[in-house]
Amino acid sequence: MLDWAWIADHLPALAYRTGQHLYLAAIALAIGFAISFAIGVAATRWRAIYLPAAMFADVVFTIPSLALFSAFVLITGIGVVTAEIPLVLYTLVILLRNVVAGFDSVPPDVREAADGMGFRRGARLWQVELPLAVPLIVAGLRVASVSTIGLVTITGVLGQSLGGLGRFIFDGIQIGFPTEIYLGAVATIVLSLLADRFFVWVQRLVTPWTAARRLAGATT
Repeated sequence: MLDWAWIADHLPALAYRTGQHLYLAAIALAIGFAISFAIGVAATRWRAIYLPAAMFADVVFTIPSLALFSAFVLITGIGVVTAEIPLVLYTLVILLRNVVAGFDSVPPDVREAADGMGFRRGARLWQVELPLAVPLIVAGLRVASVSTIGLVTITGVLGQSLGGLGRFIFDGIQIGFPTEIYLGAVATIVLSLLADRFFVWVQRLVTPWTAARRLAGATT
C-alpha cells in the first residue's frame, strides 16, 4: 500500500527533485548533442573522423554506469561535473550515430542539385542537408533523452545533492519504504514519456512538411 499522506507532504521535495533531474539531463543532452553534431558535420567532409569517434563511444557505452560514475569520483571529486561527464559520454553512442545517419540519408542528387543552384558548401549544409537530416537527428534525441533521464537516477550514488528523482529510490531502498521507491520510479517514467513527447513535438515543429506528407498519404 502507498502512503498517500507521505506523498502529499513531500510534494515540494518531488518538485525540487524533478527540477534537479531535468537540469542534469538537459545539460548532458545539450553538451552531448553539441559534440555529436560537430563531429557529424566534420564527418561529412572528412569521413575518417567518424570511425574512431564511433568506436570510442561504443567502448564507453559498454562500461557499467555505476563503475563509470565511481571512477570519476577519484578524478573530479563529488559534484555536478562528476555526474555530467559520464552522462555526456553515454549520449554520444546514440546521438553521434543518428547525426551521421541523418546527413548520410540526404540523397546525392539533392546535393548535386544544390551545388548546381550555386549553394556554397556551408549554405548547402544548413539550408539543404540539415532540414532533411532533422528526422533522424530528432529520433536520436528522443532515445538519448529517455536513456539519460534513466541514467540520472544512478547519480544518486554520488550523494544527496545529486540523483534527482533517483534519490527517492535510493533513500527508499535504504530505509525499506516502498512508497518512496515507487514515487521516484513512477515520476522518472513519467518524465521520460514527457521528454519523448516533447521531441516528437519539436520534430513536427521544425519539419512541418512531414506532417503535410502524412496527411496527403492518408487522404489518398
